[in-house]
Amino acid sequence: MARPEKVAVVEEIREKLAGADAAVLTEYRGLKVSELAALRGALRPAGTEFKIFKNTLARRAAEEAGLSELIPMLEGPTAIAFVSGDAVLAAKALRDFGRTNQALIVKGGLLGTKILTSGEVAALADVAPREVLLARLAGGFQAPLVKAAGLFQAFTRNMAYGVKALIDQRIEAGETLPADEPVAEPVADASEADAPAAEAPADDAAPASAADDAADAAGDSLAAADEPSDS
Repeated sequence: MARPEKVAVVEEIREKLAGADAAVLTEYRGLKVSELAALRGALRPAGTEFKIFKNTLARRAAEEAGLSELIPMLEGPTAIAFVSGDAVLAAKALRDFGRTNQALIVKGGLLGTKILTSGEVAALADVAPREVLLARLAGGFQAPLVKAAGLFQAFTRNMAYGVKALIDQRIEAGETLPADEPVAEPVADASEADAPAAEAPADDAAPASAADDAADAAGDSLAAADEPSDS
């Protein structure tokens, strides 16, 4: 029966493998404690935790996590770098540290769900950082727009030069350019002139309306006289 301490370590490794954006398996044989501390310090800005585990527990955790492809890499003194963030930065930090500390050996790793060989981890270190890639992408989008704006500006400028050259050529040939013609005053519309005459009958309509009102009032008085009284 496994001891609770070992069970806890296996569960820790399994959770870290499942939750990390990437993981790099290394062999640290020959590195001093001070050098391991320096390596952890170099990996910390890359969001990477560097931890040493017993291979038997690491194998069990990899098997439980469904990552049996990692088991052959778990030989010799093994430390795992768990990456939370940009795996390129972690790969660069491991590469740079290994240049001055050749005892550090990269065995392979994990990127998402893809198993990486040691060569693929090294290739990952040669990739430009995310910020650089985004800047290049933005520059790639901007370049065609700048080029199009320059072409449009050149087109309008050349067109203006061409029109001016044509005018100068016609003047030199003795042609007189037409003068501006005076603008004719607008003629009043005949319908607008007849408008007051059309509105005139409206004044005659007022007396007719008054007569109709008087007739209605007289009718009301006769109707009231025909109603039977209450007495």
